[in-house]
Amino acid sequence: MTAPPAPGAPEAPGLTFLTELSVTVGEPIDVGPTPEGHRRVIPITGGTVTGPVLNGRIIPGGADYQLLRTATLTELDARYVLETPDGHRIYVHNSALRHGKVQDIARLNRGERVDANSIYFRCWPRLTTASPEWDWLNGRLAVGTGERHPDRVLIRIFLID
Repeated sequence: MTAPPAPGAPEAPGLTFLTELSVTVGEPIDVGPTPEGHRRVIPITGGTVTGPVLNGRIIPGGADYQLLRTATLTELDARYVLETPDGHRIYVHNSALRHGKVQDIARLNRGERVDANSIYFRCWPRLTTASPEWDWLNGRLAVGTGERHPDRVLIRIFLID
């Protein structure tokens, strides 16, 4: 839900679509309830990167460190590496919030399919690299949307203009 702009309000920055990540994931490692909330670690096993600007693959070995704050709110902290077709590597640190009805979040946590429209899944990925070709990413901010599927996560990344 978006409120109408106030009279005289500054114009919001635009968004430019960068890429879509299809991140394949393994079975969750359940740490259990901790003082901060229920912790889980989701191994990242690979995936694809497809878009008008950035393409490649996701290198296996990263993970999504999840904190189930409540029965309806999960904080996500994923860290992994992308590799472009010509071998450049880009580190991704993606923080996110996933929110939904109790029954929908419980189904997601059991690995079941849930309609993506019933879940609020937004992220703020940070992409950094040592590659001169992709150095411009180091100075850009991005936001994204996410969808959790039983075997993968779809992340659509947009650069903030």
